[in-house]
Amino acid sequence: MTPNNKTIGWLFVIGAIAVLIPYTALTIIFEYPDILRQETGVILTKFHEGGKQLIFTWFAFAITGIPLIPAYILFGHKLEGRDPWIRVATQVGVIGLIVQMVGLLRWTFVVPVLADTFVTADETTKAAAIVGFKTIHQYGGVILGEHLGQLFTITWTVMMSYSFGKIKFLPTWITLLGYGSSIIYLLAQAELFATVMPDFPVWDMAGFLGSTLWLVWLIAVGILLMKKKED
Repeated sequence: MTPNNKTIGWLFVIGAIAVLIPYTALTIIFEYPDILRQETGVILTKFHEGGKQLIFTWFAFAITGIPLIPAYILFGHKLEGRDPWIRVATQVGVIGLIVQMVGLLRWTFVVPVLADTFVTADETTKAAAIVGFKTIHQYGGVILGEHLGQLFTITWTVMMSYSFGKIKFLPTWITLLGYGSSIIYLLAQAELFATVMPDFPVWDMAGFLGSTLWLVWLIAVGILLMKKKED
């Protein structure tokens, strides 16, 4: 049975909006993502002060994108007969979502331990907690969540946008918005290289603008799907 357009559309819209809610909460209660530019001790202290509310907000941020997984799979199943590349794109997209979730979950199950240790321990142990945070942040955040996760998501977006144009499934502006948001989102990768090469050129707005445009694109795809008649 071919997946229903309206069902897929709702999953896209719900998933995209659901991600925005905890993200907005984090900007308010944790000053995210600006807080990450502070010293590690400041980050861990502020995280400790946030308590259970902050931990559960990070947990929500990590898992609220789950509706996008069936959305990707159902959408891929619906269109793969028209363009064989869509099956590959679907696999890439799902991997990207899962990798980003794994990266974000460090804030729920790893950072709280390091924050508690930093706040309550002696100076030697505090230094170890700082090193531990930097290591897990660089691996779970920079490598998994931001580098691999975002690259896979960008690749999925470009492949789907190309297929939309090829099979004339959605309006041309959706294809162009997909390409445009992907290019800007890709420029945000410079920030990751700057963590190991401080003089690497960075466009500070690339991450925020690229991710925002990508969510707008995702919501637009969902709305158009809900309005589109079944083929």
